[in-house]
Amino acid sequence: MAGKIQQLSESAVIRSLRRFRDRYFPNGGEVVKDDVTGQEEPQPGLLDSLPVDHQFLIITFLCPVDICRLGATSRYWRALVRDPILWRYFLLRDMPYWSSVDHMTMPQLELLNAPVVNEDDNLVDGREGENEGKETKCDYMSEYLRACPSCRQQWLPSRPAYEVVTSFLQSLVPSSEPRFAMFGPGMEHLDVSLVTRLMHAPDVLPVSGTPHRQINGIGSGISYMFNNQHRFNILTLYSTNRAERERARIEQQIISSKLFTVEGADDSGCPIYSPAPQVQQVCQVVDGFIYVANAEPGRDGGRSEVAQIQAVLSAAGCATSRPLLVLSCISREEPEATGATSQQSRRRTPCVDMAKRLGLPQLANPWMVQDTVAESLSGLLDGISWLLKSSGVKLYGS
Repeated sequence: MAGKIQQLSESAVIRSLRRFRDRYFPNGGEVVKDDVTGQEEPQPGLLDSLPVDHQFLIITFLCPVDICRLGATSRYWRALVRDPILWRYFLLRDMPYWSSVDHMTMPQLELLNAPVVNEDDNLVDGREGENEGKETKCDYMSEYLRACPSCRQQWLPSRPAYEVVTSFLQSLVPSSEPRFAMFGPGMEHLDVSLVTRLMHAPDVLPVSGTPHRQINGIGSGISYMFNNQHRFNILTLYSTNRAERERARIEQQIISSKLFTVEGADDSGCPIYSPAPQVQQVCQVVDGFIYVANAEPGRDGGRSEVAQIQAVLSAAGCATSRPLLVLSCISREEPEATGATSQQSRRRTPCVDMAKRLGLPQLANPWMVQDTVAESLSGLLDGISWLLKSSGVKLYGS
């Protein structure tokens, strides 16, 4: 089914591009006069004269930044690469493979169910100059460039020199150590323990000690050193004791969490949870939260995951500025696949789907979903970097 949908999408894009070129070069490449300026336009160049399906194939091998650069080479390519059907295709093709998404870059999934544009207003149905001032119903190009992880750093302004110096001077002043509460089924249900790997990975996050601050029933957590410069503390919240967790993992059973008590259900049938007293105490003192989600196939926790996240954030009071990092975790790296099977071999929940599954777009807190592998800890540093920045830490070394 996935291959059929992709084939239909490609054929729709090629039809749209072919219709555009027929309108842009109505005389089959002969010299014509521009209807607006009255000046003669040159015949299409070598790249313009390629079959449309070849042009589309070339575009599919380019990264988004290079596609935008291609659009700067001529008026023809500028209009061509702005085709909304083309960028809708890119969204559908690439979203399952994005490694992260956050509250600022989450794509509007409802746009994918909306009509692209009216045929009379379609950008591909006329010359680029004729469509200036017209707005499409869905700006898929802007949506893609805003959400794609590889594009985010391209559009960020560079840091001025004075800010780098200021950050370095601030690093010389001792600051409080941020604390984060970590919980979620991904800590307990995976074959590889993320917490154990984290404690024995000095090349990734060296352990810097155990704080003296204690929370009854929880402990003091473990402090780590990020980038050899920034200390932070993680308080690990397990649902039950180790023996019960291990038995449930082996037998593939779901056990009731001792972190929450069920208070009932809302009108839609979604459970309402209340954190245990010691968990409430943790929520009130930490600077943010880390939720470890199980991203392996068939491990959807249902609405209980959404309700538990909401219960933890609600226990933090009115502190909607406290960030939530979701580590969308699998046990091991996926085997590399090539050819036609590569599109169907990715055995993990895409981060965009994970954000939707956990109801993150409805939260008032800043949030991020980061793909992570427990065995190699790949993706972890990117998530921690975002969490520290969102907590007010100046990462002068990044």
